[in-house]
Amino acid sequence: MSTTPGTTPDGSTAAAGAAQSAPEARARPAQSDEHARIAELARATGTGTGLTEPTSEPTFREGVTAYLQRLRGGDIGSLPALLGLAVLFVLFSALRPDTFPTALNIANLLVQASSIIVLAMGLTFVLLLGDIDLSAGVAGGTSAAVMAIGLGSAGLPWYVAVVLGLLAGVVIGTVIGLFVARVGIPSFVVTLALFLALQGVTLRLVGQGGTIAVRDPVVVAVANGNVPVALGWVLAVVAVLAYAAVNLISWAGKRRRGLTRDNIGVVVLRVLAVAAAVLAVTAVLSQNRARIPSFVLAGMPYSVPLIAVLLVVLTFVLGRTSYGRHIYAVGGSPEAARRAGISVQGIRVSVFVIGSALAALSGIIEASRLNSVAPGSGGGNTLLLGVGAAVIGGTSLFGGRGKVSNAVIGGLVIAVIANGLGLLGQQAYVNFLVTGGVLLLAAAVDAVSRRRRSSAGR
Repeated sequence: MSTTPGTTPDGSTAAAGAAQSAPEARARPAQSDEHARIAELARATGTGTGLTEPTSEPTFREGVTAYLQRLRGGDIGSLPALLGLAVLFVLFSALRPDTFPTALNIANLLVQASSIIVLAMGLTFVLLLGDIDLSAGVAGGTSAAVMAIGLGSAGLPWYVAVVLGLLAGVVIGTVIGLFVARVGIPSFVVTLALFLALQGVTLRLVGQGGTIAVRDPVVVAVANGNVPVALGWVLAVVAVLAYAAVNLISWAGKRRRGLTRDNIGVVVLRVLAVAAAVLAVTAVLSQNRARIPSFVLAGMPYSVPLIAVLLVVLTFVLGRTSYGRHIYAVGGSPEAARRAGISVQGIRVSVFVIGSALAALSGIIEASRLNSVAPGSGGGNTLLLGVGAAVIGGTSLFGGRGKVSNAVIGGLVIAVIANGLGLLGQQAYVNFLVTGGVLLLAAAVDAVSRRRRSSAGR
């Protein structure tokens, strides 16, 4: 096909193309990039057609190679935290073989980590949007005080008092979310104000220099009671079978639809690794850890299955629902998410509600462990440990990347550091220095990984 001078192959004149203004020509690439992001969000949120060509089954070697390539590209997830947790466990076991790896100490370690893990789970939702909640710790303390008053002076049943404590957290989160999303005040400022105000609320509820005892047997058993050994084994086996079923069904579904997937051998190895960890912990906790031979103290603490249930439910919400995909979309690009039809303001309010509700549950667990609520409950380093647990586990401070499981892994790292250094007889300042160094290292890894992902186009 021939063309005349000054015309394009589709018959339009060059003069017509040159008639475009320079600003419009410069704006086209930016608009194309924005449209591409919107299209990607549409596919992620289920609004696109999502038609794909069938893909061939990768070999085991190809699956391992693909995983290593993702690591080199900055998609490292929780791997550094898992490696650090393994190193710390081996190190403290070697330094204190008679105390650290014992069933009694491991059970205590899990109980001590429970409230921080639950707090970090809630903060993960907030961090996924690139926001921060400085009031989460004291919100838990205030909610625990509401529950304690309900149990004590009000004489309410335990379930009513616990619900009131959780509702207090929901109200706090709603207030934060409305100021951040509707009024437009930065989350740092809003939650800093609530951090100060809620300490005053807790002080008013508890009283200067006083405490409120928590004696209800059901509430106290949350952190201090143990699941019967037989029931613990049943729960562990069910958890392993459920995890295996979810992974295999997901793999089979991707294969049926011709989507990119891992090699089946990689999936089986992942299931076996999780099964080995769950069954090993269950075996340790099933031992009699009482110091008195005539007394039996065995079974996993009730807080362990509670965290397991939260992990399953919240992981499902983030990974298997459109709401979870919307959270990741807003955290990745709020403007592109808005153009894709996502209610950005609604998402921002909801994550603060979830964060404060889980902070309330964290405060209740801590009150159960200590059997009391004090004016300073939830203050001090509680918030910093919660944020540190999420970040150390692999949640990005820049938003858009992270999982609820990161909070569990990071919380265990922090608990192992505190527990191990305590058994070594180290002073408190050493614990602060080590934990701060680990948090700084995790933040540095996050920043480097983000740059690698950007350079790799991910």
